[in-house]
Amino acid sequence: MNIIIVGAGEIGRHLALSLSREAHSIVVIEAEEKVAGEMSSKVDARVLNGDGGSINTLLDAGAPECDLFLALTSDNNSNLVACSIAKGLGAKKTICRVHPGLQREEWLFDLRSNFNIDYIFSSERLAAVELSKFVRSPDSIAVEEIARGHIELQQIEVLHRSEAAGKTLRDLKFPPRVRIGSILRGNEQIVPTADEVLEPGDLVTMFGDPKRIQAELGRLGKPGGKDDPVRVVIFGGGEYGFSLAQTLEAWNCRVRIFESDPAICEDLTDRLANATILNADATSLEELKEENIGDTDFFIAATQSDEDNVMTCLQAHTLGAKHCLTLIHRADYAEAITRYGDRMGIMAAVSPRESARQDLMRFVTSDRYHVVKQLQSGELIESSVSESSSVVGKTVRDVEWPRGCVLVAHLHGVRAQVPSPDDVIEAGDHLYAMTTGKVKKQFLKLLTK
Repeated sequence: MNIIIVGAGEIGRHLALSLSREAHSIVVIEAEEKVAGEMSSKVDARVLNGDGGSINTLLDAGAPECDLFLALTSDNNSNLVACSIAKGLGAKKTICRVHPGLQREEWLFDLRSNFNIDYIFSSERLAAVELSKFVRSPDSIAVEEIARGHIELQQIEVLHRSEAAGKTLRDLKFPPRVRIGSILRGNEQIVPTADEVLEPGDLVTMFGDPKRIQAELGRLGKPGGKDDPVRVVIFGGGEYGFSLAQTLEAWNCRVRIFESDPAICEDLTDRLANATILNADATSLEELKEENIGDTDFFIAATQSDEDNVMTCLQAHTLGAKHCLTLIHRADYAEAITRYGDRMGIMAAVSPRESARQDLMRFVTSDRYHVVKQLQSGELIESSVSESSSVVGKTVRDVEWPRGCVLVAHLHGVRAQVPSPDDVIEAGDHLYAMTTGKVKKQFLKLLTK
């Protein structure tokens, strides 16, 4: 693929280094001369010292022939303008990094349509979502967000004591907008119909609104959402801590945030309705003891300092916190801590750079679809509906979908949900489906012809 990356900061550099190991033609545009020079010596790519919002620079980089354009600087305006110009010059797909505050306002103004951008993301929010998965579903085998965060995927094992064991999906009558997309039974991969019977030991992949899924977990044998609140302590009230608290606010969590800056504490108090803000220093062992950190379910370190994050987790673990999670900005350090952290009492480490890389890698393909996630029971793929498709203007019910294909998400503009039979499909919509290799081509053919 021809890939252009604007910005050689921590996200752009990490992604460029990862992509340069593969057979891609990469151009990196960096405004700071010193950073551009350092990047040239580290990455197998063409590095331009210039303005990513300059038409001349974008033409020099090859934007008209670009398959994937990624604006990854830390400046919202620069990224939005660069993506918009690149798309106008002919770039096939544009990806824009924004501050999480701007992404939170997307429901007020459709940035993607107005700037002609294919995908908008925030590295802070991606990292916060990764951390929140451990809190919301510590016992799930896998938890993922799809369709721009509106729909969640959870993998759960059907237990012998489960209400669902021995029943068909039709008989279980899951609520609207909740769907089982795949079943792994031993080595057998099943994309189920409504008449499929669940058996003890089945690994079920469920899709839907996160809260609705949580309410259904008890039927499969896992405790549902009626437990006591999960006690969460977040160290750091910056953007990572705020995004994490906001993500957990709607869940059954009792959140406390440790922040040493009084001004940030005041701002957090105004912005978070269901969190307790403590003007305290979590690096102080005495303050941790005073706040009874040993009684918390999750201690999550989310500051900009990797050293402080790790050390406070060690202290919290020593004091008796059940689970400790940490933000680690260096991806290689995060991987090492995740691998060996159990020896130190750290459940997992999340790197914003790696979270962003994993999220963006699904766009690095020359195919007309993206593999969102590869599961043992099949592939979760995303594809857009072309104007010439035979499904345009039809309801989901009216389309004869290939057997072995289950629609799990329908993205229309900024609205996404698990599709109902009466939803109308329009050109430009994005459909997510669980498929097996045999029916994937049939499904994609429906969306393009």
